[in-house]
Amino acid sequence: MGGCRLIEVEGLTKHYDGVPAIVDLGFTVARGQALGLVGPAGAGKSTALRALAGLLTPTSGRVVVAGHDARSREARRHMGYLPEGSPLFAEMRVEPFLRTMCRLRGVAAGLRQERVDAALERCGLADQRRAIVGHLAAGPRLRVGLAQAIVHDPEVLVLDEPGEAAELLAEVRRDRAVVLSGRARSDVSALCDRVLVLEAGRVVADVTPAARPERPPGQEVLVVIRGDAGAAERHVRALGAVSDVAVEDVGDGIHRLTVTGEGDDLEDAVARAIVQHGIGLKELSSRRSSSGGGQ
Repeated sequence: MGGCRLIEVEGLTKHYDGVPAIVDLGFTVARGQALGLVGPAGAGKSTALRALAGLLTPTSGRVVVAGHDARSREARRHMGYLPEGSPLFAEMRVEPFLRTMCRLRGVAAGLRQERVDAALERCGLADQRRAIVGHLAAGPRLRVGLAQAIVHDPEVLVLDEPGEAAELLAEVRRDRAVVLSGRARSDVSALCDRVLVLEAGRVVADVTPAARPERPPGQEVLVVIRGDAGAAERHVRALGAVSDVAVEDVGDGIHRLTVTGEGDDLEDAVARAIVQHGIGLKELSSRRSSSGGGQ
């Protein structure tokens, strides 16, 4: 996945009233790669991402996005940004809000509806297009935040604590460079090719998560959900690669699904089928099926 470097950060340092928030941060991210920033509150993650998004001027250092200084208008046209908490225009309906974001980001009038439809589909919001943003539950509202970050089809995504919206990363990261933050290394490691652990503004660890082993054609995907198990089963069974789904009620609205099927992207496909329909995904793992995928 190497190739074109879309993000270059060198010696990034930011002080507030003489107090360092970030010190000498550096990294690069190529097209198709994802980098995670991990650390407790106050570690400097949001400061680093705001600098990357061109929203603040570094005390020193260099931040380049798609060949342009991050603070330039040209860089911002190449970038989608989801700030922490995903502040949105709460009074607007979802589809008009996304059309407005297209207009503000310079998308040609003739392309706006196509871009809006694509973002709604990718973020599992096609049936929420007429909903008022402020009336949505937390999960769908986060997905609206992700939709506004990708609606202009940027090459770079910057996601500050994206929560459950991060589960859609496999769908939206294709041909993009992604930087995201989180507090739990385990959550971010599952989504990223490289993880920088921050503490008091400094990198204290640089981790390359172990590559996932290639999954054999016959496998089981184990899923724990909160929500409508019947709907989850229907959506998963609709996947062409799925041969069987077993559902177990484990109490308190939690269900465990064992999905048997074939294909090296079955796990990702199952995750998308659940998340895109607003069902809470709590755990996801896979293993080789003893039946060899029904062969």
